[in-house]
Amino acid sequence: MAEQVIANEGFVQRLLSVVGVHSLVSSVWGYMDTTIRWAWIPSWLPSWCPTSQILLQTAEDNMLRCVNSTFLKQYVPISNGNQLWTLTFCREHVKAKTPLVLLHGFGGGVGLWAQNLDALSQHRPVFAKDLLGFGQSSRPQFYTDAQKAENQFVESIEQWRAKMGLESMILLGHNLGGYLAVSYSLKYPGRVKHIVLVEPWGFPERPDTVEADRPIPVWIKALGAMFSPFNPLAGLRLVGPLGLTLVQTLRPDFKRKFSSMFSDNTVSEYIYHLNVQSPSGETAFKNLTVPYGWAKRPMLQRMDQLHPEIPITIIYGSRSSIDSNSGSAIKEMRPNSHVEIITIRGAGHYVYADQPEDFNHSILQVCDKVD
Repeated sequence: MAEQVIANEGFVQRLLSVVGVHSLVSSVWGYMDTTIRWAWIPSWLPSWCPTSQILLQTAEDNMLRCVNSTFLKQYVPISNGNQLWTLTFCREHVKAKTPLVLLHGFGGGVGLWAQNLDALSQHRPVFAKDLLGFGQSSRPQFYTDAQKAENQFVESIEQWRAKMGLESMILLGHNLGGYLAVSYSLKYPGRVKHIVLVEPWGFPERPDTVEADRPIPVWIKALGAMFSPFNPLAGLRLVGPLGLTLVQTLRPDFKRKFSSMFSDNTVSEYIYHLNVQSPSGETAFKNLTVPYGWAKRPMLQRMDQLHPEIPITIIYGSRSSIDSNSGSAIKEMRPNSHVEIITIRGAGHYVYADQPEDFNHSILQVCDKVD
């Protein structure tokens, strides 16, 4: 769920400062930072958000009930007592192949790959894991500094790889997962055979002309400033028991995306329980962004540092609102490297769920080129 965060805290703070209440604003902002910002509910109201680790686990199990392949579910320990929740698909006859590692996007989890796991695991080992701070993985406190928070994600992937005993891998990342796949590859190029970016977030810089080309009304700026201290999905927790209804109302498309597998609210329930737990990864994501959801450390600025021998495949949906210009920019920046851009017709941002058969076919073709 790659939400665009509308934020302009400075606008309202400057406005209120003029009328002499800046100290009040600072106090309120401090309070928000420690309580409302994360949409925490007091301990004496534990049932405000009807969720739990067990309910999340059950929701994930329901998402995976249509997966026919045999797989292993486990917590993989990494540093500081953290664990990464992992699904392992490894048929005996494909163990020698380079494994495919799936990194979900913001607000996602391993269950969202339900329509892809059977097909992708036919010819090579496949590992799907919940990123640190998301899903059933540990939800630690992240650094507020963007570079340090990004490195926490990267090191968690590397520690996971070492624990799993993988010499090298094909890294496939959707949305935030794509950003982290490249960040990991920059630091550990010898461990990556191929990068697959699926509708990646965080690559272009925020345009300087955004307001000149499309002026933003003052009232929208003010509202953005009011909500800027909140995490992107704080509203889901603030509405408490209405959260599931909110997901079903605002995102009915998720039910349609998985309609070949489920006719009930399985997907909505999974997304709800994923995102009303402790907002650890969500907070880290917010710290990686600047107003309007752009990355503080745009990945395009660092693509020239990526090892030229690492091939890249970039997949976009033809109906997605995500700008595909980053793919073309990467291709231009790496004239002597393999960069392939694939557009899946009829797919939106969630390419793997919108057109799973076409997506799976494209990924299998990409992987066949590795080994």
